Amino acid sequence: MIILLFLTLHWYLSLFGQTFFLHRYSAHKMFTMNKFWEKFFYIFSWVTQGSSYLNARAYAILHRMHHAYSDTEKDPHTPHFFKDVYTMMMHTKKIYNDVLNKRVVIEEKFDRNFPEYPAIDKVADSWFTRIGFGTLYFIVYLLVFIYVPGYHWTIFLLLPIHFLIGPIQGAIVNWAGHKYGYRNFEEGDKSKNTLLWDVLLMGELFQNNHHHAGAKPNFAAKWYEFDPTYPIILFLDKIKVIKLVRVRK
Repeated sequence: MIILLFLTLHWYLSLFGQTFFLHRYSAHKMFTMNKFWEKFFYIFSWVTQGSSYLNARAYAILHRMHHAYSDTEKDPHTPHFFKDVYTMMMHTKKIYNDVLNKRVVIEEKFDRNFPEYPAIDKVADSWFTRIGFGTLYFIVYLLVFIYVPGYHWTIFLLLPIHFLIGPIQGAIVNWAGHKYGYRNFEEGDKSKNTLLWDVLLMGELFQNNHHHAGAKPNFAAKWYEFDPTYPIILFLDKIKVIKLVRVRK
């Protein structure tokens, strides 16, 4: 139970950092926030992703490219040109690293208006920090295994989820969200909504809805759909942590 709670907590905190800050704020600017809260959530996304930290600039650029070139050969992470999810992830990783290290020329429309904190990135994106987080996850598992009765050594097989939690979440969204499910809107791509699994991805699997209305902070579109992140956004807007740019019903 302890390990399950730890994994669940890590999963959803990391996922919130990705969908709220990296996706809806950094890439789409669905809301604004002052510099204090921007830096707070920048650090929040780093700490919760830990060993699999994703840089906000690189994330935003890749995601904007994904929308502009959805399911074409220029899409950095469409599943429709790869035989499996691992191959797609490796392709995305290469493009991400090229963008991160500024080895490629990025179109101006993609390369602007996102948060950048080089001093934080210097620490967050270092191998020393990544290995440190990985070691922390291992120590938690080791202590539980030693001191809590009833745990089998196979719990350590869950550790890779912690090590790569950000890319795993992104891969699930990009693979499943463009291969499986239903469509509410006819877009020029193959985006789909994967309703039954979306609670695990906090709204991210409403890909067809999102591609139809990319600036809309609520990824749900029909009465039977629910985006778990949207009520949190409304609450943060209400208490003045953020300010919604627009709210569409």
